[in-house]
Amino acid sequence: MFRADYGITSGGLDRLIVEAYRFARPDDVPDDREKETRAWTIEKGTKAPQAAGKIHSDIERGFIRAEIISYADYVTYRTMDALRGAGKLRSEGKEYVMQEGDVVEFRFNV
Repeated sequence: MFRADYGITSGGLDRLIVEAYRFARPDDVPDDREKETRAWTIEKGTKAPQAAGKIHSDIERGFIRAEIISYADYVTYRTMDALRGAGKLRSEGKEYVMQEGDVVEFRFNV
């Protein structure tokens, strides 16, 4: 009742867990598929092939390139076709270091 009276939606322990998680593993790589989008947790400084490996080891092994867009552009344009048309999609290679807010589609061949 006390929390509700002051508009507090979560307890201190919940906030501590969330912040500790963000500190320990602060970056997420969203994985956009036709019917779902997922966020895969990676460590800061992770290169694209190793980020792909978080999804599946075959994707890392057969990594060709990463097609990257910013999350802000993803929200604005909504579809890959619209993003391509606006020139917001960029292709990155094996040395690309993933950044917070990257939305990625990995190209691979195994």
